[in-house]
Amino acid sequence: MHPSYELTEAGDRYFDGLAEKFSRSLYQAPRGELRLAMLDYLLPQMLNLNAQPVLDVGGGLGQLSAWLAERGHAVTMAEPSQDMLVHAQAWHDQRVSEGAFNADALHYVAAPLQALPAQAPGPWPLITCHAVLEWLGDPAQALATLASLLAPGGQLSLMVFNRDALRFSNVVKGNLNKALGDQLAGKGRRQRLTPISPMTHAQVLGWADSCGLEMVDVAGIRIFQDYLRQAPASADDQAALMALERQYCRQEPHWRLGRYLLYTFTKPEADA
Repeated sequence: MHPSYELTEAGDRYFDGLAEKFSRSLYQAPRGELRLAMLDYLLPQMLNLNAQPVLDVGGGLGQLSAWLAERGHAVTMAEPSQDMLVHAQAWHDQRVSEGAFNADALHYVAAPLQALPAQAPGPWPLITCHAVLEWLGDPAQALATLASLLAPGGQLSLMVFNRDALRFSNVVKGNLNKALGDQLAGKGRRQRLTPISPMTHAQVLGWADSCGLEMVDVAGIRIFQDYLRQAPASADDQAALMALERQYCRQEPHWRLGRYLLYTFTKPEADA
């Protein structure tokens, strides 16, 4: 067994050796395609994007970093997994050769979130951190670290794995005792991809408030797809599903059951 499949001493889950599984299980599957499509739809609505420099924390296979670079941002992508970085850089090189963005638009830092105050201190006007906190042993402290890297007036785009949605999906699957006992977190073993620290909306808001961040916006991603009894059978059905996801992703009560919760937080300007 590859040792990096297990948790680190700090209780975090990194992904050396799992890039192919991530690509196959998440991004070459309908759920990954819908997630990326919803980010493409929501981020321009939820963020003030003006080609400012961006720190993309835990950038994984590099999809978000490329999306930002294509829109004129200078992106620093931080990722602790060498395996993920190799895949991301190879794909970014391909996108550069296709004319999507210039090679100097992207820079890489091979480091975990906890090391970024030393390796990418900023302060940053825009930080993106998508699907990272749920893989860390102490997500509250990780959010405080992100807040420390953010410039006054800066924006944090945070996406986390929703514990309440995980409970609901377990009930739908018939795992009643697991849901009743709140036995929802993954163990971080082998190649399983259930997050070790899924979190609730209330937890995220409490942690953000404690480190001085203000929530500006929130949306749910994959609020219907994960509960379908069968996948869309036609292009028309797929289009209808996407229309539903777009229509209700920011409406009560539906956004609260998104598999992921997408937030925009800001760091208030210092008093004059």
